[in-house]
Amino acid sequence: MGFKCGIVGLPNVGKSTLFNALTQTAAAQAANYPFCTIEPNVGEIAVPDPRLDKLAVLGKSEQIIPTRIIFVDIAGLVRGASKGEGLGNQFLATIREVDAIIHVVRCFEDSDVTHVEGKINPIADIETIETELMLADLDSLEKRVDNLAKKAKGTGEDAKQAKEMLDLVERSLALLREGKPARMVERKPEEEKLFHSLGLLTSAPVLYACNVEEASAATGNEFSRRVEERAKTEGAVAVVISAKIESEIAALPPDERADYLEAVGLKETGLDRLVRAGYELLHLVTYFTVGPKDTRAWTITRGTKAPQAAGVIHTDFERGFIRSETIAYDDYIACGGENGARETGKMRLEGKDYVVADGDVMHFRFAT
Repeated sequence: MGFKCGIVGLPNVGKSTLFNALTQTAAAQAANYPFCTIEPNVGEIAVPDPRLDKLAVLGKSEQIIPTRIIFVDIAGLVRGASKGEGLGNQFLATIREVDAIIHVVRCFEDSDVTHVEGKINPIADIETIETELMLADLDSLEKRVDNLAKKAKGTGEDAKQAKEMLDLVERSLALLREGKPARMVERKPEEEKLFHSLGLLTSAPVLYACNVEEASAATGNEFSRRVEERAKTEGAVAVVISAKIESEIAALPPDERADYLEAVGLKETGLDRLVRAGYELLHLVTYFTVGPKDTRAWTITRGTKAPQAAGVIHTDFERGFIRSETIAYDDYIACGGENGARETGKMRLEGKDYVVADGDVMHFRFAT
């Protein structure tokens, strides 16, 4: 489905180092100067899910295909980007295309790595970027008000839509003028589509990646705790990660990674936590298909009904949907696979109104 997380941050916060580790490539240059990442780099990351291995064993599958999430490494932002400073315009255009923002925040001291503002202050860094995004949103919305107001005075369907849009624009402007991001606008579920059509930079949910020094990777530090406190107040999520450690792990053979993690006091990589947190931030869930050819994870938004979930595999599945044979993950494992679940009555036939649950193992029946 191509869910995208855009990685943003001031220059020299470890953004490109983190991206390199994420994709295990050298696609993004990591150098100690602003604007080394000039073109947005894109990487698709497998979402870690231990359930896949267990399902594949029971299903005697030839291969495993995990679900994936797309990360876009966006050129470093500086103060004034909303007015086109640095690579501002390019940055703003790219960020409009993402579903969520991973904001890498520098939470480490290092005299060898200069800070663009000359001091380490993660909250000030967050506010610099948030302010630039809010200024760009304000500018974008203020330009639309007069035109929408004119259209809203008319009659017919166009005028009705203009009134609805104008109402959303004015609510968003009121918040932005108070220095609050557009994602905090109170809106009804039926307004969601219209709200997202505004293309606001501050409408996307935010995950803060607190980039700490190696010694603080397991526990965090004073800087990361400040970011975590801020995240709580605004309904965002914060993950502690050491980009340096992650890049070292990424360079190791897979069989050596567990020992390395243990040596630095970590149970899992920060990247696994980051990917999973990004997945949760977007309200995504996974369902599975299991067969001799492959065990595969599919990404859907929480609340998706069975026909639309089937449509993720192929549009024909949604169009001709009849029913789904559904087994909860725990039942599939406990019953030793599909046959056992069928024999013990744990396989359910679900219709068009069934809301797919995380972990469902599904087989779709459809008319061609």
